[in-house]
Amino acid sequence: MNQRLAGRIALVTGASRGIGRAVALRYAQEGAHIIAYARTQGGLEELDDQIKKVSGQNATLVAENLTDFDKIDQVGAALYQRYGKLDILVGAAAMLGQLSPVGHYKPKMWTDIFDLNVHANWRLLRSFDALLRQSDAGRAIFLTSSVAQDPRMYWGPYAASKAALEQMVKIYANEVAHTNVRANLVNPGGVRTKMRAAAFPGEDPLTLKTPEEITDIFVDLAEASFQKNGELFKAQ
Repeated sequence: MNQRLAGRIALVTGASRGIGRAVALRYAQEGAHIIAYARTQGGLEELDDQIKKVSGQNATLVAENLTDFDKIDQVGAALYQRYGKLDILVGAAAMLGQLSPVGHYKPKMWTDIFDLNVHANWRLLRSFDALLRQSDAGRAIFLTSSVAQDPRMYWGPYAASKAALEQMVKIYANEVAHTNVRANLVNPGGVRTKMRAAAFPGEDPLTLKTPEEITDIFVDLAEASFQKNGELFKAQ
């Protein structure tokens, strides 16, 4: 690796598996210090072992549920005390829920999906905005989906939550356009993850890219030299 993120501090949510894990590991290979945020302690410890192998450094592990919103504020305060800034924020954690007609969802599932896909990401921005502004080049990157703009049947809360996320990130990008912060979205497309398998159970996973194969765009958007803002990028 070219150490394109050497010395940068990067917090990645959903870091224990899937795309979040792949991005965290790639960032470590590129020289960043990783703050890995996920609810699965075992998965985080496995990631930490891999990061140690590729970088020689340990990650900072945050084994908490993102929908415990007060914990996000506590993490933000801890980061301020320890580093005084945050260079890169990646919001990869998401929940699909079941695929069914809009009127068939139980209120709790609908709320849970929005809590993770929208409200948790808003709390991240709320808590880390000041830290990103303290960086010489704060970069916020959030994962979205093609269903955010494609009203596909049976994808109600997931699609609606991703549409809300896109608007929130673009509004935030406009608000920070005069600062050193840049905020963008990534649509990863079809990737070999557990969420994809749940959504398309009959699909051959070997026809899909692995999470590791789509990490280039995340490095590009995280670099200090990257200046595009408020845009949606598709992983290649």
